Amino acid sequence: MRPMFPLLRALLGLLLPLGVSAAEKCDLLVLAGRIHTGDPAQPRAEALAIRDGRLVFVGSREAAAAWRKEAARVLELPERTVLPGLNDAHMHLAGVGFRELNFDLEGTTSLSHLQERLRERAGRTPAGKWIVGRGWIESRWQPAVFPTAADLDAAAPDHPVVLVRADGHALVANTKALALADIAAKTPNPTGGEILRDATGAPTGMLIDAAMGLVQRHVPGPTEAEVEEALVVGAHRYGKLGWTGFQIAGHSWEESEMVRRLVAAGRIRLRVYDAVSGPGAGEKWEDSPGGRLVREGAVLGETKGRYTRRAIKLYMDGALGSRGAALLEPYADAPASRGLVMQQEAALLPLLIEALKQGIQIETHAIGDRGNRLVLDLYEKAFAAVPAAERKVAEPRWRIEHAQVISPADLPRFAKLGVIASMQPSHAIGDLFFAQARLGPKRLAGAYAWQSLWKSGAVLAFGSDAPVERGEPLIEFYAAVERRSLDGFANEFWHREERLTREQALATFTERAAYAAFEEGERGRLKVGQWADLSVFDADLMQVEPAKILQAKCVLTMVGGEIVHELK
Repeated sequence: MRPMFPLLRALLGLLLPLGVSAAEKCDLLVLAGRIHTGDPAQPRAEALAIRDGRLVFVGSREAAAAWRKEAARVLELPERTVLPGLNDAHMHLAGVGFRELNFDLEGTTSLSHLQERLRERAGRTPAGKWIVGRGWIESRWQPAVFPTAADLDAAAPDHPVVLVRADGHALVANTKALALADIAAKTPNPTGGEILRDATGAPTGMLIDAAMGLVQRHVPGPTEAEVEEALVVGAHRYGKLGWTGFQIAGHSWEESEMVRRLVAAGRIRLRVYDAVSGPGAGEKWEDSPGGRLVREGAVLGETKGRYTRRAIKLYMDGALGSRGAALLEPYADAPASRGLVMQQEAALLPLLIEALKQGIQIETHAIGDRGNRLVLDLYEKAFAAVPAAERKVAEPRWRIEHAQVISPADLPRFAKLGVIASMQPSHAIGDLFFAQARLGPKRLAGAYAWQSLWKSGAVLAFGSDAPVERGEPLIEFYAAVERRSLDGFANEFWHREERLTREQALATFTERAAYAAFEEGERGRLKVGQWADLSVFDADLMQVEPAKILQAKCVLTMVGGEIVHELK
């Protein structure tokens, strides 16, 4: 029998990959102080084993002993907290990158501060060259007034200047820029936009929503190389912050293709869920990037699930800060206005019906209560027009982006229709400084209604809307669970009863954000079989006192078992 032993051992070696011992082989074993899995069946763990980019073991350090013997590498993370990979459900990648590279006006504290920064920028910009910036927000100034063309002229008289408000729904242009765009007292408001005017009818320089295009079309666009750089820089910043993936809320087909190629080339290493833009006001939907997506279909699962193009982004109204959000009743501080409606049912319904048949997701920007109602009505009509048997997917998972102000009568409709509320917590802790003035106390009860939506059974997927906001997961998580300003302020009008528990908030950035991208079976929890996407921090976000959430640091970001950021 002795001569048979080598043959027996060889046969056993062939069988080992199917046996118990082979199951204990892994590429990486992660041992950490605290692991929050997001899995109700096993909420806490101490060890994770990873093979071929996926989790093959989740459990205790003691149970991981057998895996340690066979691990190609062991990563010790003592005193660190591991979370399922955080996923920003709404952001604008190129905007994030350009904010890092260009004239960033975030943190501008007053009109005079804005002028000071513009004057400095003009001093190092050749005369006649455009100056374009973004990030100012007047609601935090004293007094809280919009800047004017004259204000910009005083700081930069020799340059055409365009400065976009932080929310991206308004801009201020100086006299040179207005002249180049031929915007004067006689210029009519475009559909879905407004030119603000003084008592004489002359433009003040402020352009709201669709009116922004009147001047922006004259601004020289970035080169392809500059856009590519911005996309890579934006994604790199996101990895450093602890995001393992993000969902781009609408852009051109060309930019979408650029992102896809950068992911395939390994220059963007996070997971990307991509939405292309639908038709603008007055544009035929067939001619939009969204129309092309309907014709060509989705791109799914490229590069081990790193890139998916499956959605169309639409706009129903503007923003609350610039009074473009469409309201059912007039603005409390502008009784002549109910905001702006940017699309009409007749223009959008054919697109929605075709998208529903093709299994393409629709995500629509709606902020005001009238904007949200119009979108819910439109979705309901599309669902009724396409029987389930004629749909490519059973659950369309259509979304409303922002969903900031909702009439109490409409709140239950999210769950009833299966519409995802894709919201950004930092909007609340910024907007609630001025929302009372815009809405009045009564409507605030339906504003940023996270807990009410959760209890109604609606799916909430949270993101940041960067570069409108900073795009930092710690700020978003803090806002979701505290509903206070970054320095701890809140009052009775902030409705702190609408904040989420930490477990709920974590789910909105992980499992529910994954659900919003049709990926809940692939990521969102630290569970055997899912991708090994991890966000690792130096503090336990699920336990530390609220103010310390903002002081935490991301020490490691992992996507599919690959470390894409590590704090040295």
